[in-house]
Amino acid sequence: MERKACYRPAMTDMNGGIAWRISDAAVDYPTAVATMEARVEAIRKEGAPELVWLLEHPPLYTAGTSAEDGDLIAPSRFPVYRTGRGGRYTYHGPGQRVGYAMLDLKARCPDVRLYVQRLEDWLIRTLDRFNVRGEVRDGRIGVWVVRPDGSEAKIAALGVRVRRWVSYHGIALNVDPDLSHFGGIVPCGIRDYGVTSLADLGITATMADVDLALRETFAEVFGAEASEDERAA
Repeated sequence: MERKACYRPAMTDMNGGIAWRISDAAVDYPTAVATMEARVEAIRKEGAPELVWLLEHPPLYTAGTSAEDGDLIAPSRFPVYRTGRGGRYTYHGPGQRVGYAMLDLKARCPDVRLYVQRLEDWLIRTLDRFNVRGEVRDGRIGVWVVRPDGSEAKIAALGVRVRRWVSYHGIALNVDPDLSHFGGIVPCGIRDYGVTSLADLGITATMADVDLALRETFAEVFGAEASEDERAA
């Protein structure tokens, strides 16, 4: 897939860098959405620093704007939240690192498709730090790996929303979640392929290891360095 180039502003154009927040305790979904929406407004109206927020959620399902009722197999298994992000049903839970990115795309590059490609690149570079080859597939959202038996499985999902050129929502990378929890939905509406994780592939990595890789590769992809960390929510 061809990757387009776009202007990357100097750090001085971006409030001195991007703030990072890492939450050690699981964050419930409504709280996360409310926090993101408040930050989006602060970035847009007040020039607040952009933010990347790394967290885990308790077990839950979210339904994106393209979600179909038939893809929710077990509606009573976990809480289900309708959300304004793009995409269909996905699962979040312990052992999965969620990365919510609140970025000023108007200043960086007002191109949503390019932004999604950059999120994919961010995940692919992160996986490469663990010697895992992540790939994208036409017609299949997310980042995929080829198992030793030749089958393909999704290891990371992404879904975004953009409000007046400020992004929110983001990515979800499976580190060591309970993969059986994905059985309550058709993940992203794709029935013919499974899901996997770093642990499922035999990769021993702590969440701290993954966080470090995400931070380093984010700078490579988005051309922005981190400012001081914010207090965890």
